[in-house]
Amino acid sequence: MAGFDKRVDSYEAALAGLTDNMTVIAGGFGLCGIPENLIAQIRRMGVKGLTVVSNNCGVDDFGLGILLKDRQIKKMIASYVGENAEFERQLLSGELEVELTPQGTLAEKIRAGGAGIPAFFTATGYGTPVGENKEVREFNGRKYILEPSITADFAIVKGWKADWYGNVVYRHTAQNFNPAAATAGRITVVEVEEIVEPGQLEPSQIHTPGIYVDRLIQGNFEKRIEKRTTRAA
Repeated sequence: MAGFDKRVDSYEAALAGLTDNMTVIAGGFGLCGIPENLIAQIRRMGVKGLTVVSNNCGVDDFGLGILLKDRQIKKMIASYVGENAEFERQLLSGELEVELTPQGTLAEKIRAGGAGIPAFFTATGYGTPVGENKEVREFNGRKYILEPSITADFAIVKGWKADWYGNVVYRHTAQNFNPAAATAGRITVVEVEEIVEPGQLEPSQIHTPGIYVDRLIQGNFEKRIEKRTTRAA
């Protein structure tokens, strides 16, 4: 059974082998479902020149934003800048290479990469700067552009529960990009709120099968809210 046990006992072990100039896919949307402790470990490691693939880049002082602040990210592949003023500043100043990608296309690039599909055609972006210098084909009278898929050296993922074997359950909207990201890393590392013994998870409720997961760690999470909107009592 030891060979199927994906648990590691430290964040150092969880990200062992991550080095400069690698590509990392990070799950999450805004600050929802982000692997915050794995991101913090990358900061502590001090690796540089990273290409990071994520829907956005956290906020200035939390999530992937802390890696931007420390100049550890060379290139961001994302769908929007979000609430991150430092991301905007580095983009506009030319300090950071940015590949802005339509959100659905980004999700499919990651999903297709994890499925072993090297590229796909999509109508999204045709006739815009997104489609410049990309192959165009026509299907049923409509133009489509060829988009390459994305894989990474490491995928870092946040789950809710997992068993020892790395079968993962996500909670509500924290699924977002996490299930796709988990499939697209050469090494996939998942941090969760709770690890249970094998047999404790209902098989029909598992979102990411353990076959995709290489390392698993249980962490404590701040789960910060990006923007809170309330109404008067």
